[in-house]
Formats: sequence, C-alpha cells, structure tokens
Amino acid sequence: MKVVIFCGGQGIRLREYAETVPKPMVPIGPRPVLWHVMRYYAHFGHRDFILCLGYRADAIKEYFLRYSEAVSNDFVLADGGRSIELLATDIADWRITFVDTGLQATIAQRLEAVRPHLESEDVFLANYGDVLTDAPINDLIERFRASDRTAAFLAVRPSYSFHVVRTGLDDAVTGLTNARDADIWINGGHFIFRRGIFDYIEDDEELVEQPFARLIEGDRLAAYKHDGFWAPMDTLKEVQMLQAMYESGKSPWTRWTREPGAR
Repeated sequence: MKVVIFCGGQGIRLREYAETVPKPMVPIGPRPVLWHVMRYYAHFGHRDFILCLGYRADAIKEYFLRYSEAVSNDFVLADGGRSIELLATDIADWRITFVDTGLQATIAQRLEAVRPHLESEDVFLANYGDVLTDAPINDLIERFRASDRTAAFLAVRPSYSFHVVRTGLDDAVTGLTNARDADIWINGGHFIFRRGIFDYIEDDEELVEQPFARLIEGDRLAAYKHDGFWAPMDTLKEVQMLQAMYESGKSPWTRWTREPGAR
C-alpha cells in the first residue's frame, strides 16, 4: 500500500533548525525523523512511499541519494575497507517517489499534486513527516476496509500538559483537569484514504478543514482512538525528548527493533 508523506513545510516552530535543515530531517539518533516515520510503515509492510516535497527539498533528496545502509545496520568490514558485508538492511526494498509540491502549498494541495501517482490505489495511507506513534496501523486498515468510510485518522490524547478549565456562575472555576487526563482527543495524523477523498477537495483548501467538514456532513470520516504512544516533533523540547527516549533504548515507535520477525 502506498504511503504519502507531507514533508514540504517550513517548520517555523522549530527555528533552531529551520534555516538550514527541514524539520523532517531533524535527527533522532543517526537518522532523521522522516526515516523513523518511513521505517514505522515499512515494518508493517508498506514500503512504497511518495514524498510531498517543498521547503529544502534538496536536503531530503540528497539524504536518500547518498544513503548508507552501514550507518544504521551491523556490517563486516574486510579487505582493508574495500569490502563491506551488511548483516542487515533497512531501505533496500523501499520504493520512494520524490515530488516537488511547492513551497507554500496546503496539505490538500500537496495531496492533489501527487494524485497521478495514486491512480492504481483504491486505499492509501498518508502522514506528516515528523509524527511518531506505535499504533498498530494494519489493524486500523482492516477496520477501515470493513467500513464504507472515505477517510480516517488516528485520534490521540494531547501531548501537551495544559489544563482544561471548567467554569460556573460568575466566572467561578469549578474544575481543572490536565489535558492528558481529560476526555479530549485530537487529530494525530496517520490518515487512511480511499481515492474518493479527491472528490471532497476543492481549490485552495486545507485538508482537515473544508474537505473534512464535507466528509463529516456525509458521515464519511472515521477516527480511530489510540491510547498508546504518539508524539510530534514541533519544538526543541520535543526534539530533546525523542532523542532522550531513543538514546535510552525506550522508544515505543521503533517497533521494528523488538518484535519477532521485524524488518
């Protein structure tokens, strides 16, 4: 199943990197977060990717053009460095289509731009290039295929620690609840689409606004709740958190490192 990844934004909330590195290329360990997103899908058997490029598209292209399997896999070096025998591989069976979808395009416009590459797909996946999860995506795909919905997304708990406020008469506060403990669910990306999604998109629209509103009106949109791990990479604090989790060996999204038969 093809996976569309939106990785063309400027990442202005992550200014520490934005001027030189596009946000999907911010590293976690030896690999950029975009690689982690792609490796997650590949673990479930989805290895045909379409990258919607924009800002610093050259950096993403150069990374994969110069990709070295030896950086993240064990290998045997012989003949004074002239021979390298890889003991494992990660992207050898990936197929990656690189499409320049514009610097200022909305997510809906980026999706429209890669439509020709999805002609053979009745159902396809999509996601942002900087959001990680341990959700069982194939289970969600099965639920989606069994429905007649046009689109679905992963619904997750907020990752921030703000408080939800309840008020009564005369502005009196009647309750404070941490957002993570409140019954609040947000759009976590990780979309599943049927080709019919394109019938709901009009010019100059943002995907999760007008098109999703039309889907809701027609009962064509589903949300699959996931109480497990989910995290975006929007701020320096989140970069540091994900780095620390990876370095400690406690990174829930790297399912490929611990599940039997993982690839």
